[in-house]
Amino acid sequence: MKRLTLAGNTTVITGAASGMGAEVARQLSAAGANVALLDRNGPGLAAVAADLSGMVTTHIVDVSDDEAVERTIADVIDAHPSINALVTCAGSSMLGTLEQLTMEEMRWLMDSNLWGTVSVTKHLLPALRRAPGAHVTHLASVYGLAAPGGRIPYSMTKFAVRAFSDALRHELEDTTVTVGTVFPAGVRTGIILHGRYAATIDPAVAARAASAQAALYSTDPADAAAAIIRATARRRKRTLVGTEARLIDLVTRIAPTGYWTAMRSTLRQATDTTTPA
Repeated sequence: MKRLTLAGNTTVITGAASGMGAEVARQLSAAGANVALLDRNGPGLAAVAADLSGMVTTHIVDVSDDEAVERTIADVIDAHPSINALVTCAGSSMLGTLEQLTMEEMRWLMDSNLWGTVSVTKHLLPALRRAPGAHVTHLASVYGLAAPGGRIPYSMTKFAVRAFSDALRHELEDTTVTVGTVFPAGVRTGIILHGRYAATIDPAVAARAASAQAALYSTDPADAAAAIIRATARRRKRTLVGTEARLIDLVTRIAPTGYWTAMRSTLRQATDTTTPA
């Protein structure tokens, strides 16, 4: 398969105001790519865009709002005549057990992490199909490979993103558009520290669990972003980022119903939202 030329063409990036999306934008811009940056955080988008070169457009949008996404993608297509890549980084985390979380809270995360990804991809797909070659990179998580207790809604969204990517790849197998999924582990972006938690959880307990999870992260965001860009340029179907991701992938293959036994002790503090602080 022919490698994708990102320099001189446009990559659309969601969740670009911070974290992985911002780092992907910086590295792509430095490599000569044009970028269209999407996020609901307008000031954050402006701050990221200020440091970039080449053609850069910013688009304030909540990806869970399908009508807003459709309008925004139309604006992106009007502004960028040569779009050949999409990297979806938008999303949030959610702490809490099934008993602690409400249906509304879980639906909110599904709208953001899954349906936002689906909506952006669906509305951009016609433009990607017009390119001589194009690639879609969906950012999932190792929690799309393994589902720990205390992370039910987050794991649901990431397993669903994985399934969406696989099915879409199969639908597009006879086209010039390829689809890949990235499974990062332990990237130090702060997403868990700024994520949501069940309203029934004591904030001190949630902060303790989030901090315990963040302490397990060891992958530098710049290294993870470089891996995402390589996967996009090489049009890879599946990419594991970080030593933990490769280990979790192996353990879930060896013990598909017993991997939690190996993970429980490591994640005990990070998933405990019931013990008083």
